[in-house]
Amino acid sequence: MRIRDILKEKGGDVATIGAGRTVHEAVRELNSHRIGAIVVTDDSGSVQGIVSERDVLRMAAETWDDGGDRVSRLRDRPVVGIMTREVICAVPDDDVDYAMGIMTQNRIRHLPIVDEGILVGIISIGDVVRANLSQAAYENRMLKDYVQGGGSG
Repeated sequence: MRIRDILKEKGGDVATIGAGRTVHEAVRELNSHRIGAIVVTDDSGSVQGIVSERDVLRMAAETWDDGGDRVSRLRDRPVVGIMTREVICAVPDDDVDYAMGIMTQNRIRHLPIVDEGILVGIISIGDVVRANLSQAAYENRMLKDYVQGGGSG
């Protein structure tokens, strides 16, 4: 199974935000879409970074003990100041097992999908697990049908 199969099923909609937008705007987008990460893009749709809940919490933890005005500065800080800049991406033709390996090895839960440098989708570790479970269920059913049918064809 390929990543393009997951995108075909879930669609290619991706929540994005510009690097100059604020952390507060990013958090609002995360909450409104009920997602764990938002991709930072430029005007051409090229991936510049990614902001996850972890990035927001990490930055909040650094400012939390320093008092209220620093926390409010976090709120108004540009996304570029907290985003992960070195984004690991995949392409639609990558195998789902390869994507799972990348996500596991790098301890990431979201993988932007790019085609010729342009963002075309995003998959989560949940999407990958669902795809693998679906594939295993299909193969299990096929094997049961084969065994029950006596293997004649």
